[in-house]
Amino acid sequence: MAASRDTGLRRKALRRGRVSEYVAALYLMVKGYRIVALRHRTRLGEIDIIARKGDLAIFVEVKARREEGAAIDAVSHLTQTRIRGASDLWLARQRDRARLSQRYDIVAIVPGKWPVHLRDAF
Repeated sequence: MAASRDTGLRRKALRRGRVSEYVAALYLMVKGYRIVALRHRTRLGEIDIIARKGDLAIFVEVKARREEGAAIDAVSHLTQTRIRGASDLWLARQRDRARLSQRYDIVAIVPGKWPVHLRDAF
């Protein structure tokens, strides 16, 4: 019985995470960003959103929590390192990589509020 409850909770958390990523992507698009990839996977890890604005590549970690501070705090140093490594792999495959600048952002999704976009968060 407990195993099925755990499986149900895990599925619900995964679904909430995916919905949060879509909400964050739509929010960024409204702000003028072009979404290049959602849930981009590499051997070093996953990047929730890769966006572009001109010659700027933005690597976004999306966190959904009950409070904004908890969402921001959930992006650990290990997570930041993983995203930086995965972004290096993505950048290596871009034809225009020499002229691209990069930035690492966080989008916090809190129930009942607009997404909070922290630019250059790490």
